[in-house]
Amino acid sequence: MTMRPSLRQLEYLVAIADHGSFHAAARATHVSQPGLSAQVAQLEETLGARLFERDRRRVLITPAGAELAERARRVLVGVDDLVDAAAAFSRPLCGRLRLGVIPTVAPYLLPRVMPALREAYPELTLLLHEAPTADLVHALERGELDLLLLALEAPLDDLRTLELFEDDFFVAVPRGHRLAGRKRVQESDIAHETVLLLDDGHCLREQALAVCAASQADEADDFRASSLATLVQVVASGEGITLLPAMAAAHEAACGGLETARFRKPSPHRTIGLAWRATSQRAEEYRLLGETIEVAYGHRGAVAKRRA
Repeated sequence: MTMRPSLRQLEYLVAIADHGSFHAAARATHVSQPGLSAQVAQLEETLGARLFERDRRRVLITPAGAELAERARRVLVGVDDLVDAAAAFSRPLCGRLRLGVIPTVAPYLLPRVMPALREAYPELTLLLHEAPTADLVHALERGELDLLLLALEAPLDDLRTLELFEDDFFVAVPRGHRLAGRKRVQESDIAHETVLLLDDGHCLREQALAVCAASQADEADDFRASSLATLVQVVASGEGITLLPAMAAAHEAACGGLETARFRKPSPHRTIGLAWRATSQRAEEYRLLGETIEVAYGHRGAVAKRRA
């Protein structure tokens, strides 16, 4: 009978590949370094391949080690999905759920929906991770996250998605600006305006750039913000205008020195939704979670209507 590696050995292989050293991998997996080294040696014997080049100073992963580490990662993700599927058969949305959220959603949506989620699913423990879209997608694909809450216009590879609601864009201008005081604007109203945007890596930047192109507005060449809070403060100082999603507009305008106006219909917007791996067995649970988020945020029943 062909010998098979254990899941623990595969975890050690992935840990060493991720951390670049036996010492760090042992610490991350809560095992002694001699114990980890012995298991890796046994794994190499089982697989008939040398996985690492190592001496007293450094560890280098071999081409075979790199390829097998990626395959091991996929195996471990599959095992996690199997465990999640078994849990879903007993009680939906209980235990741990690792949720990734983009920075232009997290501070505005989570405070409104977290109490509702705690009430609806008291046995659910949400572990939140905030990061730009590309980082979240990478973490999801590597099995480090279970579910993402983000704008669905971003590149999401082969992930499964669920649309929750549309988040309209507002124009944000400093007080005294020619558009200040308006309740509604159209895209042509911001033609040739200097628009301040977020830095690279934020999907909101790409969505705002599309609006700028359609309206013939100009992006500021010498400024990119790392957060919406910074963006708002610079706009309030009179350096230009910006675009804010509806969920952020009221909060940021309340900080002072800023006025916002909604675009006339059909208004530019982003689509907020959930995304998960195609191999995950928890799609129905995620739809339940999506319904709760929609209702708590004030978009009642959109998911339920689509399911009917």
